[in-house]
Amino acid sequence: MSAEQAVTEAPDGAAKSSGLSTKAKVLIGLGAYLGIAILLLLIFGSDGKNEEFQPQNEFKLEPWITLELGGIDFSINKAVLYLILASALTIATMLWISKRMQQKPNRVQTAIEVAYDLTKNTIAGGALDTKMAARWFPFLAALFFWIWFSNMIGFLPLPTNTEHTVNVFGAEIPSFALYAATANLSIPLVLTLVVWISYHVEGVRAKGLFKYLASWLPPGLEDMNPAAKAFIFVIEAISHFARLISLSVRLFANILAGHLLLLFMGGGLAVLLGIAALGALTFPLAFFFFILEVGLIATLQAFIFSTLTAIYLGGATSASH
Repeated sequence: MSAEQAVTEAPDGAAKSSGLSTKAKVLIGLGAYLGIAILLLLIFGSDGKNEEFQPQNEFKLEPWITLELGGIDFSINKAVLYLILASALTIATMLWISKRMQQKPNRVQTAIEVAYDLTKNTIAGGALDTKMAARWFPFLAALFFWIWFSNMIGFLPLPTNTEHTVNVFGAEIPSFALYAATANLSIPLVLTLVVWISYHVEGVRAKGLFKYLASWLPPGLEDMNPAAKAFIFVIEAISHFARLISLSVRLFANILAGHLLLLFMGGGLAVLLGIAALGALTFPLAFFFFILEVGLIATLQAFIFSTLTAIYLGGATSASH
């Protein structure tokens, strides 16, 4: 072997001998990650379980302005604030779409047009005929945008935590916290009730009451005895009532679970257990879950809710079951 060959081949040989596989690099990274956490645990130790920290208090609705009319509580709290914010953003977006569309779209308008196409062609047009899609598109679009805005602002820290305040020049200011109106079951349930009543009314309007109820039975049951038909009808009726639970709980549970994961991974678990080193171990997971919730779950849940609404409307008015 010549000296020139030795010089040219040595780097390649060194690279092959010193190179690590992706699996090895991942294992080394995880080992270092756990090692740092154990080291922090040995240094800072454990203060024992924190009995004062109550994670569920993050979702309590303390009245900011107490208001009661006719025995009904209309108090203003942080849930009302988030409802107002989501509604204001939805209205502003709709007005922006209607008044500021340009022939040569900028980046903002391009994003708006993508969202418009999603709601018009995928959600409304994908489950409804042309006439029904034109009639219900404004509702479905507003529903999608409202849920999306409500979910997204739920991941923005806002000064809404009145239980823990910060003293600023003598004034007690609420500390920053995360909250979402859709993480309160009453909000998704009200939306579901509106959807549930709407598609039944639309079905009765399109077919008449008795023909609509008859459409709950699948075709091909003409020769079946009445008792069997009645049993199938009851099962179908139960499935319609079950939609009140499935549609509302799906949205509520996903958003609540996301906020709980962020609460615990972002330091709540370390505070609850009194192990400061645990925060270093869970914080990167909190960042991962935050990106996942903002980038996927918030939009996905708005899409699922509005798409199922369109499917229910289409099913109620279609000629077949």
